[in-house]
Amino acid sequence: MAEFPNEIRINPAAVNKLIIGGGGVLLVGIAVLTSFFKVDPREHAIVLRLGKYTGTTITDQGLHFKLPFGIDKVYHVEVTKVQKEEFGFATLNVRTQRPTRYASQNDVDASLIVTGDLNVADVEWSTQYLISDAYKFLFKVRDPIRTFRAMNEAVMREIVGDRTIDEVLTSGREEVEQQAEEKLRALVEQYQLGIKLDKVILQNVNPPKEVNESWNDVNQAQQERAQKINTAQAEYNRVVPRARGEALSTIEVANGYAVERVNKAEGDAALFKKVFAAYEQAPEVTRKRIYLETMGKILTAGPKKIVMDEEAKGLLPLLNLNSEGK
Repeated sequence: MAEFPNEIRINPAAVNKLIIGGGGVLLVGIAVLTSFFKVDPREHAIVLRLGKYTGTTITDQGLHFKLPFGIDKVYHVEVTKVQKEEFGFATLNVRTQRPTRYASQNDVDASLIVTGDLNVADVEWSTQYLISDAYKFLFKVRDPIRTFRAMNEAVMREIVGDRTIDEVLTSGREEVEQQAEEKLRALVEQYQLGIKLDKVILQNVNPPKEVNESWNDVNQAQQERAQKINTAQAEYNRVVPRARGEALSTIEVANGYAVERVNKAEGDAALFKKVFAAYEQAPEVTRKRIYLETMGKILTAGPKKIVMDEEAKGLLPLLNLNSEGK
């Protein structure tokens, strides 16, 4: 065989050493890269070693060591963010402009709840919560979010089912929210979901769309009825006190008139007694005095009178008509 002067000869031993060395460097690099993980301030971390919980929840922020090559597996759980589950409605994601993952038709229908008076209410609500225990949230329940949603639906159906639709639509909203929070906290603690409930918010409570128009008519009629009652009550409050005041005024006037008449009658009676006593002492004098006083009242009260002297002479007596005498 012919030999080539420029032929490059490769030493197999050197190649093997190069491969082994490169592999070692690569393994060291992988080991270094997979031996550290970072925990953000808003996170807690759970470390599984060969699939088993190590018993420690890492809450300190910064870099932490773990065994490389997948021996230790780290789960990061955000514990400071207030998260929200929605029922009967779906808020669009700001980035994707799509509803949340649980906004399926079944979840929307979950808002249709039968009330205590056998009506149907479309109850839309949201529940805000934080993850309080990363280990419980990850490993105590298979699907904690779906379980939490099922708890919400069960609690809301129980509470709304004990009330009339009028209570749910009007005055009972705050009480429904308060009782829902109390029952949900107890269930979350019982099932160890690792969730801390923040609050339950009733967004909208309406009749179903199929009867919404009829319900609005009924509601409008009730509002008109309440308005007329309020108007009548206002008129009552305006008229009745005035009538009572006028009645009291009339009663006071009548009482004053009665007192005046009684006093006058008592005065007349006292005067009559005095006159009668004087009459008993001097009948003729008293009779004449009474006659003169009575005639004086009659003559002064009537029209002008002319008394003719029977002994006057002449066919036409002259009368002094300019005189002020009677």
